[in-house]
Amino acid sequence: MSDRTRDREDGVVEALPAEPLHPADPHSLGLELPDDSEAAVELLLTELRTAREEAGTYLDVLKRVATDFDNYRKRTTKDSAVMLARATEKVVRGLLPVLDTFDAALATEPKTDTERKLYSGMLNTREQLLDALKSEGLEVIPTIGQPFDPELHEPVSAGGDGALVVSEELRRGYRLRDKVIRAALVALEVGE
Repeated sequence: MSDRTRDREDGVVEALPAEPLHPADPHSLGLELPDDSEAAVELLLTELRTAREEAGTYLDVLKRVATDFDNYRKRTTKDSAVMLARATEKVVRGLLPVLDTFDAALATEPKTDTERKLYSGMLNTREQLLDALKSEGLEVIPTIGQPFDPELHEPVSAGGDGALVVSEELRRGYRLRDKVIRAALVALEVGE
C-alpha cells in the first residue's frame, strides 16, 4: 500500500487527498520575478510562451530525426536484401559450371556395375546440389518443345522460316528468382 492510500474498515482502499502543490522557487528555475504581481504574471506568461515554442521546435526536430531514422532503417534493410541477392547470384553463377560438368558426365551410358554405381552417385550428388540451389530460387529453364523465346533461349542453329521451336538443348539455362542468369543454349526447328 502506498503512502497516498488507506484501508477502510469495509476493506475498500481509499485514496487520500493530494498534497497541495507548493509553488517552485523561481530562483531554482532561473527566474527573477518582479515584486509587482502583474509584471510577474506577464513575465511568467512570456517564459511559458518561449518554453512552448522551444518545446515545439524540439518536437519538430525529434519528429524529423525519427523519420530520418525510419528511412535509414528501411534503406539499410533494402540494401541488405539487395546485397544478399547479389551474393546469392554470384555463388549460384559460380556453381553453374559444376552443374554443366555433372550434366556432361551423366550424358554417358554406364556399362559396368562400377560405372553404374559411380553414375548413381553422381546423379544423387547433382540432384542434391540442384535441390540446394532450388531452395535459393534457382529454376531450370524449360527447353525442348518450347516456342523459341530470345529472353530464355540462345540459339545455335535454326532451320527454316516460321514459328521456331526448341528441338535440342545443348546447355541448360537457369533463372534465379525470375531473373535469367544464363539462357539455355539450344537448336531450333520450325514448329508444326
